[in-house]
Amino acid sequence: MSAQTQFSGGFDNAPIDAAHAFRAAMTVMARPGEIRLISGAQPPAPLSVAAGTLLLTLCDPETRVHLAGDLDTGAVRQWLTFHTGAPISEAPEADFAVGSWQELGPLSQYRIGTPEYPDRSTTLIVECDDLQQAGAELTGPGIKDTARLSLPNVPALRANAALYPLGCDFFFTSGDRLAALPRSTQIRVEG
Repeated sequence: MSAQTQFSGGFDNAPIDAAHAFRAAMTVMARPGEIRLISGAQPPAPLSVAAGTLLLTLCDPETRVHLAGDLDTGAVRQWLTFHTGAPISEAPEADFAVGSWQELGPLSQYRIGTPEYPDRSTTLIVECDDLQQAGAELTGPGIKDTARLSLPNVPALRANAALYPLGCDFFFTSGDRLAALPRSTQIRVEG
C-alpha cells in the first residue's frame, strides 16, 4: 500500500462530512428499516463507502475495531488506523466489528453488555451484497406500524432481539447505502 493510498480516502471536509454521516447513522438507528445514503470516505477495497464512512464517523483511538475475513487487509488496517487511530482487535474485545455476515459469525463471540451497562456491547457493521426495504417485517421503537428490511439471518437476529435490553446492535451497508437494526426491534417473517 502506498503512502498516497494510506493517507487519502478520508473526509474532504471532516467536520461537515462527519456531521452528515453521523446524522444518517443516527437516523437509521432511530428508524429501523429505513435506508439512507451515506458517503464522504473513499476506503480501500474491499471496504464499502458506507462502511468506511461509518467507521470514520464513529471510531476514535478508544474504539476497538474487529475486521472480519476479507476486510482484514493491510490496506484497510492502515487506512483505518491512520484516519481514526482506532486499534484493531479480536472479536470478543471489539466495540465495532465489520465484515460480511458469514465472516462475522457466530454472534455469541461478541459482547452483549451487562444488566448494569447494556451499552457495553459490540455493534456489528454487516457488509451486504444488496440492501432493500423488503423481506423481514420489523416492529418496535421508531417504527410507526411496520417496516421491512432484507436481513441476512432472521433466526440469529431474532435470538439477539430476545436478549433485550442486552444484545448487539447492527448496521447494514451496501455500497453507499446504510440501514440499522437496534436490539430493541422485533422481527417477523411471514409464512
